Amino acid sequence: MHWKKHVTGLTFCFFFVPSYFTNKYVLSVLKFTYPTLFQGWQTLIGVLLLLLSGKLGWVEMSSFSRSAALSWLPGSLLFVGNIYAGSRALACLPIAFFFTLHNASEVVYVFMERLIKRDFDQAGYTWGVIHLCSLGAYRVFQTHFKPNHLSDIEQHYVNYLISVLLLVLAAHPTGDLFGAWKFPFLLSLRFQSGCCASALLGFFLLLATVKLKSGLASEQCNMWIFLSKVMAICLSPFVFISDVNTPSLACVVFSHIGEVLLVYSDRILR
Repeated sequence: MHWKKHVTGLTFCFFFVPSYFTNKYVLSVLKFTYPTLFQGWQTLIGVLLLLLSGKLGWVEMSSFSRSAALSWLPGSLLFVGNIYAGSRALACLPIAFFFTLHNASEVVYVFMERLIKRDFDQAGYTWGVIHLCSLGAYRVFQTHFKPNHLSDIEQHYVNYLISVLLLVLAAHPTGDLFGAWKFPFLLSLRFQSGCCASALLGFFLLLATVKLKSGLASEQCNMWIFLSKVMAICLSPFVFISDVNTPSLACVVFSHIGEVLLVYSDRILR
């Protein structure tokens, strides 16, 4: 039965790397920097595929009350901030630097945990910090205020639904709706294929993540997530142009060494 754990982890890696690479391609190479539309499209497809998967019995989704969905609303708002800022950051930053900032969300998570228990591209890094703060706060909310009557799949369904509504409403005020009509690749096969692949890969990554977290211990999940990031970082220079110098490379290396130590310490404490 031990081999099944490796299959689950490898499946997660299989969807993790192409998912981030496809997003990076659309946002950075094709320069489709309209996150309300891009993330709105992804979450809309996510909602539809989750509904279809629930009807076909591929995932477990029970009917939940409106009050249950409303109780998860703060988590959904943090989720929207997470994906919006993450999209803006990924468009500007190399994948290695994006994941380095992503790791910093653990600091936000630990800091806010203590608080609750009472115990270079300026724009890219600004959105990266907002992304990691939203992600860290989302993890705190998910850990301490998780409704017992909502499964992980149902939480993501509510997240996607709220995200679609908010991002669609925000598309016009932010100028994304008007700007997208002038996008030069709008009717190109490359752009349309990239958007479709991004939405599908994001959905399958969600399913793989839920399967990974439900089937493995937390330290094993964290190790597979770490390996996926390392794979993406090592492969990204062969796909995308990145300007890396010695200080930035050292920052990336030390960040992920810290992640390994965090995973190891979590294993020891458990």
